[in-house]
Formats: sequence, structure tokens, C-alpha cells
Amino acid sequence: MTRRLLLLASLLLFTAGCGVVPSSEDEATDAAREVARKAGQQLYGQRPRTAEEVGRAATGINGVEVLRLTGTSTHDGDGIDVVVRTSGSATSGGLDPKEVTVRRCFAVRVSPKSEWRENPRDVDCPDSPPLAFAPPPEPPRLPYEELRAKLPWVPEGGRVDEAEVRRTLAALDLHPAIHAEVKADGGRVGVLLAVEGNGFDPQDCLLARVSPGVNDVWAPPRMQRMPGEGGCTVNNALNPQPAPH
Repeated sequence: MTRRLLLLASLLLFTAGCGVVPSSEDEATDAAREVARKAGQQLYGQRPRTAEEVGRAATGINGVEVLRLTGTSTHDGDGIDVVVRTSGSATSGGLDPKEVTVRRCFAVRVSPKSEWRENPRDVDCPDSPPLAFAPPPEPPRLPYEELRAKLPWVPEGGRVDEAEVRRTLAALDLHPAIHAEVKADGGRVGVLLAVEGNGFDPQDCLLARVSPGVNDVWAPPRMQRMPGEGGCTVNNALNPQPAPH
């Protein structure tokens, strides 16, 4: 009897010291939750995005299915809640170990107020198929070759005609999303062709300068096309910034 009591006491001490051993299903659920957490990290950011943009980005993450979107914009109210379904696996213990795989759903918040590596919330899986999103529209191509070929050539000692440069741009029949700007200064004419940026990523733009004896057409370096750097301006066409080091 005394021996049994000692064994029971030892077992209780061992259990208290080690804690409850998690089940393989719990471990698999934790693995699925970690996939959702990493998805939240990839979606994290300060750039304003619509629900469609967030959903489209989430569907491109490996191992993630998007089942529901709540909210209209990351910067409106509490942002956007994305319900995702992920899977996780773990191996059961014992003499006959087996792999256990589970599929679970979690809500990931995408908002400038959310925290880095914010824990996703456990939610019930909606009874609906995964959402699908059409690919985003391709931005219009900036006509580098066409612009270079059609800009008026002015011989050395000649005079650049701003009106002729404007007529050249009009003849290119530019896409409506391309913003065009022309400016004359010091006997030269600068040209800017740009597609509106999102305020966070590099803007897509093309610069040109018509001077007596030489025409130049170029795209500024990526660093200069970042918001606030002034690379995508007609002034940069007339007086280019030095190349970044």
C-alpha cells in the first residue's frame, strides 16, 4: 500500500512539473494558426488598400484560403477583417505515431492600427466556398519608343517650339490614365508622362527633354520615383537630379 502511494505521489509531482501534454490535434491547430499569423504579417502595412486589394493579396499567400472579407478599406474604421482557412499537421505520440492534419479558420485584421505579428482570432469556418478575385488591371504602358521617335528634332542654334512638342504628345493618343505635362525653360522643353501612384510605392513615369541639338528620353531611377523624392516631375526633366549612389 505504501509503495502504491509513493508511485501515485511521484506521478502527481511529474504531472505538476511538466504540465498537461498537448494533444496532437492541439499542436496541428497551433501550426494552422501560425500560417494565419504569417499571412497577417505579409498583409501588414500602412498603405491604404481596398477590401478587394487585401483579399487578392491574401489569396496569393501559400496555404491560405480567403472565405470572408469585412470592411471596405484598411483606413476606414477598424480596417478589414479577413477570414482565412489554413491547415496544420502534427505527429501523435505513442507506439504507433500517426500524422494528424486539421483545417481551421482565423480572422486576420488588416489596419494601420493592427500590430506586427498580431495574433489571429479563432473563428468558425463560414459555410461558403473560397473567394476568388479577378487580376488587377494592368497599368498603361508608357510609350518610351514612340515618344523618342516622334519628338521634334531641333538643330543646334535653333529654337524649340513648345506648341510643337504638345502637338506631338496629342498625336500619341495617350491612355487616359497617363498624365502629361509640358514646360519650357531656358530654350528647352521638358516633358513628363506619369501614371498616378499610390503614395507608397515607386511611381511609374517617363521624362523627356528637347534641346537644340539633342533629345533625351529616360525613366528616373527607382529611388527618385519614390513619393516625395521629386523624380516624377517636369522640373526633373528640365534639370535632372544627380543619380543616386
